[in-house]
Amino acid sequence: MPSAFNAHNTNPLSQHPQAWERAGNIKLLVLDVDGVLTNGQVWIGADGKESLKAFDIQDGLGIKLLEQSGIPTVIITGRNSKMVLARCEELGIQHVHMGVENKAIALAEVLKTLKLTSSDCAVMGDDWPDLAMMKNAGLKIAPAQAHEAVKEFAHFVTTKAGGNSAVREVCDLILKAQNLYGPLLDKARN
Repeated sequence: MPSAFNAHNTNPLSQHPQAWERAGNIKLLVLDVDGVLTNGQVWIGADGKESLKAFDIQDGLGIKLLEQSGIPTVIITGRNSKMVLARCEELGIQHVHMGVENKAIALAEVLKTLKLTSSDCAVMGDDWPDLAMMKNAGLKIAPAQAHEAVKEFAHFVTTKAGGNSAVREVCDLILKAQNLYGPLLDKARN
């Protein structure tokens, strides 16, 4: 485990030492949307329909860096949203499952399609509907503002809240644990 995780010399891994080893084995990142990729707020317009979602740009780059490193991202969410589809298309996320009632079943189908096991994946969720999907994940992750029951279940709780670079924190953890972060950063500097 690295002695310094970020520039501020704070190490969230000190609270979750098992996360480093688990992150080193991850082949797939599975994300919920509301409360993970967004801050969880739902904006309803005058027409009674969802009108706005805000996504963090650093989360997007983290997802792209994982993809470049051969670690794809999957979206499994209970809600349907054209905004989520647009963001996933922009990021190149190929496996998007929306309107899902049973996220564990959706994840099992994804794993079968990709010929992976649950221990190969990191799952990030923020509330009770995500618990069954997180149950057998190799790395269970909760953003800082997640419900207490989810944080207690997680192997790793981010220092940042969903929609505020929490996913980037996870992407960086996985990349660092697999010794992929340094080469990517060097490439960005040149």
